[in-house]
Amino acid sequence: MKIHTTLAIALSAAALSLLSIPAVQAQDAATASAGPIKNVVLVHGLYADASSWAKVIPLLQAKGLHVTAVQNPTTSLDADVDAVKRALAMQDGPTVLVAHSYAGMVISQAGDDPKVKGLVYVAARAPDAGEDYPALTKKFAPAPASGGLQWSADGYGMLSEQAFLHDFAGDLPQQEAEVYFAVQQPVGKPVTTAKTSVAAWHDKPTWYAVSTEDRTINPDLERFMAQRMKAHTVEIAASHVSLLSQPEKIANLILQATHATEPQQ
Repeated sequence: MKIHTTLAIALSAAALSLLSIPAVQAQDAATASAGPIKNVVLVHGLYADASSWAKVIPLLQAKGLHVTAVQNPTTSLDADVDAVKRALAMQDGPTVLVAHSYAGMVISQAGDDPKVKGLVYVAARAPDAGEDYPALTKKFAPAPASGGLQWSADGYGMLSEQAFLHDFAGDLPQQEAEVYFAVQQPVGKPVTTAKTSVAAWHDKPTWYAVSTEDRTINPDLERFMAQRMKAHTVEIAASHVSLLSQPEKIANLILQATHATEPQQ
């Protein structure tokens, strides 16, 4: 009788131990998700390529982050969203998604991925789902850079050298700006009329860096979009390309996002 009683107690303890495993695993998962995020995916805007993040990347890597810079085709919004989704699929765990300029539309669309735990906008577009972004820009004074947009016969646009150097990257040393101009990537016509069907910033924590000297997107429009998103916002005295002219400030903002567990509002 004593043997049966001892065996019953042992089996009961084993059963309780097995039942507790999912709870322990869930607790471990919750603890892990509450810690700093280790993955950052960077998405470039129009008239540029992934090299525009070249100064930010080493600053993030020095903090132990796994960084991926997406090379967008900039032929259509759908193609760019697909490129970001491919990058997200390769991330091992929670990720902060970062956009410059037009790429704000891309991360707003792709940011509903469950891996994405925060969105960072750098002088970036942030239309609502289905919103007409060109119509939104007309509520503010026009940005000078748009006057330098030139279209080829086959429907691809590029900024003129004058507009690029003065209105797009106006606070870079001229030699650096000219190198940046040399890698300018043409934009496909479909991008200009694209509308997002998702605005992930409604549901994800957001951060926004306003460029106060921006001549590509009106700074007041940037402030409007940041306020509407209830984003944690910083203002940087920079041109449209703060990620190149003041990379430390952009990296710091991204680091804030990787360490936050709740929206900073």
